[in-house]
Amino acid sequence: MFKKFSPSTDIAGQSALKSSVQRSIRAQLLETLSIDAETLEQIWPKKENLIQVKCREHITIFTLHGVPLFFQHFDDKIMPSLRLVHKYPSMLPHVKIDRGAIRYLFAGAHMMCPGFTSAGGALPPADAALPAGTVVAVHCEGKEHAAAVGILKLSTEDIKKVNKGVGVEIATHLGDDFWNVQKI
Repeated sequence: MFKKFSPSTDIAGQSALKSSVQRSIRAQLLETLSIDAETLEQIWPKKENLIQVKCREHITIFTLHGVPLFFQHFDDKIMPSLRLVHKYPSMLPHVKIDRGAIRYLFAGAHMMCPGFTSAGGALPPADAALPAGTVVAVHCEGKEHAAAVGILKLSTEDIKKVNKGVGVEIATHLGDDFWNVQKI
């Protein structure tokens, strides 16, 4: 999604959001992410206004004081930036890829099912299975922090059964152009 992103050329405009829109975004974040209201208050205080930054390819970035916090593609789910996931690692469920898939991840590829089901990969157990469409943090075998943020294309149980095709559609990863933007 952010393979060739440059704030100087790809931003179409910025605007402050109405309070009603901010309330709906806050409610959606509480529903989607694994955080409570207190943690969301630390990330984005109620008295602070989010700025909506519209970019090319129907990407919207939500910033606070110029720092990108969340992003959205079309009307998909709002996802946290990877920097935010590093500050609050428990905000998203985790999946792990094996060492062989790391180079493909950093090349910008979506993660295939075998990367999660092989010896170094890991998915949640059956009692904590995640449905398709869940926003997840992708970790790499042997690494502590998340390497990417993406959306499950199949449920975790289907990934184990099918073991073929795209398992997670990657939205942003370490080293992409969005990771390199610290302020807009």
